[in-house]
Amino acid sequence: MNLGRGLQRRIITGALCLLAAGTIRAQQVPDTDFSPAISKPAYAADKGPRVGIDGGHHNFHTAEGRYQTFAKLLSRDGYRVGSAAKEFSTASLGSLDILVISNALHESNAENWAPPNPPAFTEQENDAVESWVRRGGSLLLIVDHQPFPGAAEALAARFGVEFKNAYVFDGPEENRQGSLIFRNTEGSLREHEVTTGIESVANFGGSAFQVAGEHSALLRLSPAAVAARLNYSKQPADFELPEEPIGGWLQGALLQYGKGRIAVFAEAAMFSAQLAGPERHPMGMNAPQAKGNAPFLLNVLHWLSRSF
Repeated sequence: MNLGRGLQRRIITGALCLLAAGTIRAQQVPDTDFSPAISKPAYAADKGPRVGIDGGHHNFHTAEGRYQTFAKLLSRDGYRVGSAAKEFSTASLGSLDILVISNALHESNAENWAPPNPPAFTEQENDAVESWVRRGGSLLLIVDHQPFPGAAEALAARFGVEFKNAYVFDGPEENRQGSLIFRNTEGSLREHEVTTGIESVANFGGSAFQVAGEHSALLRLSPAAVAARLNYSKQPADFELPEEPIGGWLQGALLQYGKGRIAVFAEAAMFSAQLAGPERHPMGMNAPQAKGNAPFLLNVLHWLSRSF
């Protein structure tokens, strides 16, 4: 099996394969005009659970940046949304009901995504987050394609989650894609209370994970899915072959840990609303194929906040 010359060429010439993270940042800006409808907010204005969005670990998505629409959507649903403290601790997490971590990085990878990809969090921070969840906190952990899984590997392992530090592709061998649509009619969008009434959820590339122990799968890859690592030492950057089969791995799941709840996703743009590239194409909840993404995100937050 291989990625196919056509797919490989399309990906390599795209933003995913640029070496400098700064260049990628310049190609993705928030769509500040996009505002998904909410028929009935879950909570009265500014009366809902307290949500902290991590912005202190060189995150690619923050409340002030590419997750502006994410933060505003939650606020319009009644959540009290702000940025989490730069360092996770028992004290800082004690003021939150829900912690959102999206695409954190170690300082060494902030402007260069080449390996190695060290942990974004200290062991003391991992201890604090694990203890906070066990006592009843809710964590939304979002980890995109390489190098982000490497940065979150140690934290995810605390909860039995194993990420693949690579780019994931799915579909027939002759036409594998990184951007996917999970549909309930095909079984890739799994049946659960958070998917009720939602026909499809779109992603825009990403990684994949598997969970040791009990969990509820939400977004499941097909048996044809593969993972490929990008070799940043080549110019232009290229994928290492052969790719690794990861059929049936996940891009979305829910699990309980002690008294707490965790939602894990292997792609971040699906919960953003961005304008990508020189032509400013919609990417995220604002994309035409992603009409189910905003209600899906709200349902996930409702599950985390136990408001179902």
